[in-house]
Amino acid sequence: MTAVVDIDAAIGFVVAHGDVVDRARLSRLRTGTPPGPDVLDVAEGGQLPDGGWPAYLEGKVASVDATCFRLAELDDLGAIGRPAARRALDWLAFRQLPDGGWEEDAALADTAPEWARPGDPEAGFYLTANAAFWLTVAGLDARAAGPLDHRVGGVYAGVVHAAALSLVARLNPDGSWPSFLAAGWLSAGVLFRQEMFQESARIQVALAERIADMSPANVAWLAASLRRVGVDEQDWILVRARRRLAETQRSDGGWESDDGHQFDVHATLTAIRACR
Repeated sequence: MTAVVDIDAAIGFVVAHGDVVDRARLSRLRTGTPPGPDVLDVAEGGQLPDGGWPAYLEGKVASVDATCFRLAELDDLGAIGRPAARRALDWLAFRQLPDGGWEEDAALADTAPEWARPGDPEAGFYLTANAAFWLTVAGLDARAAGPLDHRVGGVYAGVVHAAALSLVARLNPDGSWPSFLAAGWLSAGVLFRQEMFQESARIQVALAERIADMSPANVAWLAASLRRVGVDEQDWILVRARRRLAETQRSDGGWESDDGHQFDVHATLTAIRACR
């Protein structure tokens, strides 16, 4: 018998172990209930004047990676069009390099994790895929300061297209990419929305071959990302991802995070987003 994700158990895990923002994200994902002002204050807190978020509490330098993480949380809350998210998206667009990519500020060199290390080409590819992903999915809704633009990425269309070209230029013929695992599904999502279907499909084939060995948190992130950009839920890679999530769901309803048990709720929310 094929295993099936137990969404009710996953919901119960988040309710039992999540904080106020986690539970608000769950409510928005499941029923569309908008978060209250207090929740939004917490979710948007710590934003720097330039529009980005720092990588750690009390940080003074905005981080591309941390800002993308916050945008993902705000997206769950339906807050991607609010002023805080708009400022963050504008900051990301402003930070794009002439070659279409992104890097962290050099001031973060001593504290950045390996996937965000300034000057590292692998980290640069990942950050480019991540920033372009959020400018793709949020640009049309956020609209920055300009008029509604129906191109992919909205007012950020040119930024996203330049990023897509940068990503494609570094792909290998077999669909593999010179970076961290997550850069694969993020870049596949960007290229899918750019209608670079052949390039996106090559990446998806490479990803599908690795799903059986991926951690539950990574499978959830992969599936949620592809769903967010409009890949059909019956697409073979998403069917395979849901099967893997069903096989790895714990008896308490949650999934294990790669970053420690304190992030299990986040991993579980991502899985719910992938399967809803």
